[in-house]
Amino acid sequence: MYLLSSRVCVKCPRCYVSFCIKETQRCQSTAEPLVQTNFLKGAPHRKHPGVTNLKTVRLPEQLQEAALSILRRAEVKDLTERAHKLSNFLWSRKRAVETSQLREKAILLERKYLDEESDTHTDAIDHELEARIRKQVLSELRRTTYHRTLLRYDKELGLLYMAARLAGGYAAVTRALNEIKKRDPLFVPYSLLDFGSGLGSCTWASHTLWGDSLKEYVCVDSSGDMNMLAEQLIKGGDELDNPLIKEVYFRQFLPVSPKVQFDLVLAAFSLSELATLNERINVIYTLWRKTNQYLVLVENGTKEGHQILMEARNTILKGEEQVTHDLRKPAVFAPCTHELPCPKLINQPVVPCNFPQFYYSLPLSRSQDRQQEKFSYLIISRSNGEKALKTEGLDMGRLTAQVHRRPRHVQCQLCCSNGELRQLAVTARHHGKDMYRCARNSDWGDLLPVFHEEEHTENDENL
Repeated sequence: MYLLSSRVCVKCPRCYVSFCIKETQRCQSTAEPLVQTNFLKGAPHRKHPGVTNLKTVRLPEQLQEAALSILRRAEVKDLTERAHKLSNFLWSRKRAVETSQLREKAILLERKYLDEESDTHTDAIDHELEARIRKQVLSELRRTTYHRTLLRYDKELGLLYMAARLAGGYAAVTRALNEIKKRDPLFVPYSLLDFGSGLGSCTWASHTLWGDSLKEYVCVDSSGDMNMLAEQLIKGGDELDNPLIKEVYFRQFLPVSPKVQFDLVLAAFSLSELATLNERINVIYTLWRKTNQYLVLVENGTKEGHQILMEARNTILKGEEQVTHDLRKPAVFAPCTHELPCPKLINQPVVPCNFPQFYYSLPLSRSQDRQQEKFSYLIISRSNGEKALKTEGLDMGRLTAQVHRRPRHVQCQLCCSNGELRQLAVTARHHGKDMYRCARNSDWGDLLPVFHEEEHTENDENL
């Protein structure tokens, strides 16, 4: 059975395909066939320009050997089990509740309890009643408010983090940076700033893609122990005088001068470590001021991670007056195809905009597992004000869910340049063979051309 909507339930596969085609015609235009010379540029369909996904990512061999060497020497007790618990904890972690939110919640609770007491107390509220209500409010706030645990990354927690998150974090950052590499081949970064650098995953991922051009890596992390572990990894796990990556500088604070800019600025799984909204906003402004070309933010693919990135997106796009020394406008490079409100935050129920990336974990035992990292990311570029994401005149949509390949059609969910989230059934008959084959060779996170909406016909409305 194919459950298509609250109105239609089609059992016959042939009728199902027919319905999908009609529904596509209703929601989309008459879908001009994709012209191969305009989009493919002679490339095979499996490598069309919208493909940004990577196959299963492996850690660089030298990084993996260095990490295993450090972990074996440390002899951490119950390493695998504790690393798994840490990974689950980080995934489920939420932002701290803001003081203003607590105040609003307390006022609502106070009114609620006063209304309940009004039936039995008609006179003026006495001090005893006020104290009792205050106690009830505080008790309810303690019971229902999320209590965020502050993590202090000492050496032991850093080792657990290495076992739990080094491979997954590297895979997510590599996938995000690969989009810049694929779509902007002329980008040749010279300098990199990694905020909240941790174990240096961003440094390794950037070195993998642009090692020939990058001449300066500045890693900023407030934990001195994490900086030491990251430096050990760069030195191959030993105190070598010849590091595997040259010109890497570790700092505990961001560079002071607002005029110092870096070609590539990254913050992976770092904004979520900041306790308050004000802290995050201040850091975002600082990182944007230090961005010469691309700012890349990566977080867990949870509702919290996605919302943190949308905070950052709105902060930069709406707060241009905060940056006066660089007049180039910010433009969303990826994954959004527009600068309108995120449709996934508007629709109910709220589903995070996230993307999967397969990777091989650290082989702490004899086997090396293939795992999946779900992450959210945001790339903002310095531009001349270009807003729409286009390739050869075609509007591009982002595949924001699993692609379902069915007989004679492909079911896709696309985030379009007009800010809408659309379901599209791609067929060779209505979209052309090239478009159909591109859709069949695309996956979650890739880009596809989309078509503009037209007026509904009477027949379409009667579907």
